[in-house]
Amino acid sequence: MNESLLVMKYGGTNMQDARAVRHSASLAARSIREGVKVVVVVSAMAGVTNQLLKLADAAQSGDIASANDEIAAMRTRHFTAAQELGAAPDSDTVREIREMHETLRQAVYGVYLLRELTPRSRDLIVAFGERLSAPLMKLALEQDGLRAHHLSGGEAGIVTDTHFGNARPLPGTYERIKDRLSGLLSAGVTPVVAGFMGETEKGAITTLGRGGTDFSATIIGKALSATEVWGWKDVDGVMSADPRVVADARNVDVLSYGEVMELAYFGAKVLHPLAVTPLQDSGIPLRLKNSADPDFAGTLVQAQPRDEAGHPVKAVTAIRNVSIINVSGAGVLGIPEVIASVFDAIARENVTLLMVSQSSSMSNVSLAVQTTDAERTLNALRAGVSLELKVEQQDHVAVLAIVGSGMRGQKGVSARLFTALAAADVNILMISQGSSELNVSVAVEAEHVDEATRAVHAAFNLGRSVTA
Repeated sequence: MNESLLVMKYGGTNMQDARAVRHSASLAARSIREGVKVVVVVSAMAGVTNQLLKLADAAQSGDIASANDEIAAMRTRHFTAAQELGAAPDSDTVREIREMHETLRQAVYGVYLLRELTPRSRDLIVAFGERLSAPLMKLALEQDGLRAHHLSGGEAGIVTDTHFGNARPLPGTYERIKDRLSGLLSAGVTPVVAGFMGETEKGAITTLGRGGTDFSATIIGKALSATEVWGWKDVDGVMSADPRVVADARNVDVLSYGEVMELAYFGAKVLHPLAVTPLQDSGIPLRLKNSADPDFAGTLVQAQPRDEAGHPVKAVTAIRNVSIINVSGAGVLGIPEVIASVFDAIARENVTLLMVSQSSSMSNVSLAVQTTDAERTLNALRAGVSLELKVEQQDHVAVLAIVGSGMRGQKGVSARLFTALAAADVNILMISQGSSELNVSVAVEAEHVDEATRAVHAAFNLGRSVTA
């Protein structure tokens, strides 16, 4: 498409009630009135995804009363938002919301009867959050004098594999999205797409993983050759550290695709770790903006990094609730088939490794995983590797990472990191650096991670600059 086109993604806090939805719609409307075509991609209302997961688990355990109470509370919340946005009791919006809640109730009752919650059923249930948000955004845009049409992710053209809970788009997705949305845009209708979700080739609803609305937006952006993809948030953009931990954390003006992927992977709650992958081939920029300050530029994510001399690191981030799995056996780990069996056992459990470190003597390999994955990782290793290997678990760990393309070929970066941690009396449990030189990560005791973050942030002068 030759004219300016923006894909605007709104997170849960931007959809949390009628006031937030109305404001979000006004941001899209402002661009539309400037002659820009806009596709809106919405998240569930803040807290609704967790609520849906909770009620699904309650139904599986036989507590249908609690599940129905949660559904009733959600119904009230969505009806209230619709009414405050101007929907009459007999309107299409209210009817749609009522019908979707009834379908949700039936799906949850099916889980209760079977006492079984399959990944496919979980996806069906949890996707209702976004499906219920989309009619509210459509209503708000119409109340602002615009024409809009809402669609589920599947209706918009996102077709995925059958990996329920963490689905990936199939190659045909992009052409399908273009076919389904281009006509609406050409007719002056703003598509409102329920994010986080797609459907299999047979029509079963899938979800794209936590934060998947970001992924939905960038998939659509690539399909439509968007000018930019905008992610509206409740903070200025990507920060140099968690502002709840570091008081002088500042906005990072520009990041490369690679840098933002590293930050997302290492715990910064900026976007879905795979969200930039659809944009990389086409070079479409992603801009993360603050809905409370829409004129602020936010953070621009683009193909090429923008490095400053003397500032090799852009940000410091941390993953909490980590465990280290230590696998040891003198000489045994040096045998190729033995080390292969370690990683094969983990792969079969579909566990994500946060860090890997191996001793030069080949007598020990340390694996950092989320604590929620630790027990099954431990069990998989004990069942799947040589009896000569000793497998142990260490809990209460966090992974801290520094990220920045300026570290490539730069001497002394690791020394500054280690010196800062030593000065803060923080012990390092593991060290890892990728060949891309975009990050250096260390595992530390969880109780020291905030102190470590502040020390490292200060050591690399990442705080707000003060002008006289």
